[in-house]
Amino acid sequence: MTTVLIADDQPMQRFGFRMLLESQDDMTVVGEAGNGTEAVNLIARHQPDVALMDIRMPGLDGIEATRRIIRSGSRTRILIVTTFDLDAYAYDGLRAGASGFLVKDALPEELLSGIRAVAAGDAVVAPSLTRRLLDAYAHHLPTAPDGAPAAPSDPRIAALTDREREILTVIGQGWSNTEIAARFHLAESTVKTHVTRILAKTGSRDRVQAVILAYDSRLVTPA
Repeated sequence: MTTVLIADDQPMQRFGFRMLLESQDDMTVVGEAGNGTEAVNLIARHQPDVALMDIRMPGLDGIEATRRIIRSGSRTRILIVTTFDLDAYAYDGLRAGASGFLVKDALPEELLSGIRAVAAGDAVVAPSLTRRLLDAYAHHLPTAPDGAPAAPSDPRIAALTDREREILTVIGQGWSNTEIAARFHLAESTVKTHVTRILAKTGSRDRVQAVILAYDSRLVTPA
């Protein structure tokens, strides 16, 4: 059973999410929050598997709430659910530690599959969409002089082997495990092992965070 907390300042939105989730045999809603402060407190109390987190909420917003939840060491995975076309803070939500991103007008099946994916430890945002999202908010990325190297002083990158750095680079470019296996002539199981080691060595919670690291360290630059 996947436990879910809903954080959104609109009661009707929370009601709609609850109705959808509780229609599923493998999901249950453990709480609702109308703002970020409530979300932080309820997550500390209930430790749900997944939290659906709106960004724009009164008081403590969803980005800061996500940041505090992640810093607390909570096992809860955050799924940002907001309006992509209007909300320029989606990138900040991912940087704060969210495991994925969906728009509020996503199909019910997409939301449900997204929750299940996050609960299983996968990234919700498809690799290609992650790349487009990060490119869209490239102005948030740290600047570097033209021709600057890919932040070799970053201990997270320095800890990687040459092959792991190569794989992190193509992860940042939006490549799937299947594409990486074909590119480097590896078995997919071997790629999965490399990805697992990359996440562990860099302290990345999931693939989305690894993509962000690839951008921040300038292994990948916005198109």
